[in-house]
Amino acid sequence: MKSSNFLKMVGGIFIVIGTCLGAGLLALPIGTAKCGFTYSTALMFGCWVIMSLGAFYILEVTQWLPKGSNLISAAKATLGKWGEAVSWLLYLLLCYSLLCAYIGGGSDILTLILSLLNISLSQFVSAILFVVVLGTVVFKGVRSLDMVNRCLMIIKFSALFLLIALIAPHIKTDNFIVGNSTYALSALTIAISSFGFAIVVPTLLDYFDGNVNKVRLILFIGTLIPFIIYTAWNFVIMGSISTYGPDGLIHILDSGEATSGLVNSLKNVIKVKSITEISRLFASVCMLTSFLGVSLSFTDFIADGFKIKKTFIGKWKIMLITYIPPLVIVSVYPQIFIKALNYAGVIVLLLLVTVPAAMTWRGRYVKKISKGYKVVGGKIFLLLTFIVSALIVVCRIFQELELLIF
Repeated sequence: MKSSNFLKMVGGIFIVIGTCLGAGLLALPIGTAKCGFTYSTALMFGCWVIMSLGAFYILEVTQWLPKGSNLISAAKATLGKWGEAVSWLLYLLLCYSLLCAYIGGGSDILTLILSLLNISLSQFVSAILFVVVLGTVVFKGVRSLDMVNRCLMIIKFSALFLLIALIAPHIKTDNFIVGNSTYALSALTIAISSFGFAIVVPTLLDYFDGNVNKVRLILFIGTLIPFIIYTAWNFVIMGSISTYGPDGLIHILDSGEATSGLVNSLKNVIKVKSITEISRLFASVCMLTSFLGVSLSFTDFIADGFKIKKTFIGKWKIMLITYIPPLVIVSVYPQIFIKALNYAGVIVLLLLVTVPAAMTWRGRYVKKISKGYKVVGGKIFLLLTFIVSALIVVCRIFQELELLIF
């Protein structure tokens, strides 16, 4: 393999990893704390498997269609107008929610950085500046974004490995004894959201000129690495911080301040002042890579859904549709979409697993338009994927209704 092709493959893997590994990684051990390390690892493994299956189904369906097709074209070709409408709704809700969260968080970081330089800007102006800077990278296309993302990923990995190295010596084996599998369902949302990478699949297929085998390898490696990192991160956090007590994971969970609470507990445990700065750097870079990954996928989705050609004028139209709504929401009433992030796991599961399984079934066995690569397992795997994802969604909905009632 030529060095340029190898680096492009690495860039593709980094795009998947960057979309997976968000700032929520810091809160992952807290969200799964009641399960304990063993059950949380099993839960993460199950989520990795089902979310990967959903991604491979999206890959299978997308390769049936012309270059530039995204989930909208795939849903319309296989599920008809109702499937297209549902896909539109889920995709818009998910991506606009994520963009609102990233723009809000990114503008906070930018405001802080500028204040250190004695430059005072309002939150809204900072949000616009944040979008303009990163939006320019997205505007230039996937190749430009790939290059920027590689640099950010190096910083991200360095900060993460430094955090793990600082925390690891403080692990106590007694902390791994606690845990209860009955809390697995309540931890599902954060676990599933941790693998919400499949929105980048159609873009990657275009980027690699329809080479399905390369994209399959990228998806496998690009999701295996986050699973290993999630496991290692849970191991060092759950091993170094007790489940119960004033600095315990359950106390942090109940406080509602997951990230800041975790950082404070780590400071008390490992007695290293720089842990705050390293954690802040990691969270900031995570936000940038996730923003770029979501933006890349969403712009391709918009181009496909509205049938906008990627000319200079066309790209401007795509940028405006992508970024104006979340900027307005962030400035006027961010709570609407930020609250929707609480249900991101359910949206991700529906959009990236349930719908792709239904599209694959219809395309293979009803429309009979399938060709080329097929995900292993035939009808059995498809049925199991659809049933399991649907059951999880139903259980989560009933769980939320129970919380509202009682």
